[in-house]
Amino acid sequence: MLGLLAESPASGYDLMKMFNASLANVWPATQSQVYGELTKLTTAGLVEVAAHGPRGRKEYAITGDGLAELRHWLTDVDPSGPQRHDGLLRVFFLGIVTPLEAQTFLLHQAERAARYRTTLEDLDETADWDEEMISVYGRIALEYGLRMSATQEEWARWAADEVTSAKARKASELARERHKERTEQEKQEEK
Repeated sequence: MLGLLAESPASGYDLMKMFNASLANVWPATQSQVYGELTKLTTAGLVEVAAHGPRGRKEYAITGDGLAELRHWLTDVDPSGPQRHDGLLRVFFLGIVTPLEAQTFLLHQAERAARYRTTLEDLDETADWDEEMISVYGRIALEYGLRMSATQEEWARWAADEVTSAKARKASELARERHKERTEQEKQEEK
């Protein structure tokens, strides 16, 4: 919110529109989250109501403290980044399933990355890239998504071939044999 308001004052409705047009691909938010954050930021003195309009419309502006907090966040706070990746976690355990199932999973991941890249390419073609801050830097962020999705697709296709290699098949067979041995041992112990 502070970043969007740093460019110009806006109402909650305007912020939601800007959010959906630019930030939703990297940080989705609901309308209730946007309005909730505006309330918190106002209470903290980081934004203020700059104007009142018809039907209770409020236009918010960033304060000096808000701009200082935004600058602090941009320059002094390390990004947390994704700590968990459900799809990549599953790759560690693909030896449990058949090579065909593992390959199917990975090819599905490749297709998801390709679809996402297509969505970003469509956004790139249809967006009205102008000279405003959110547009210039939004385009830079979009390029990250384009490059990452291309890399993810390439990796998933490579991995799909890799899980059918002799080495991967042997590792899967060994895991299944160990599981089978443990199951048989448990049955013997039950008797």
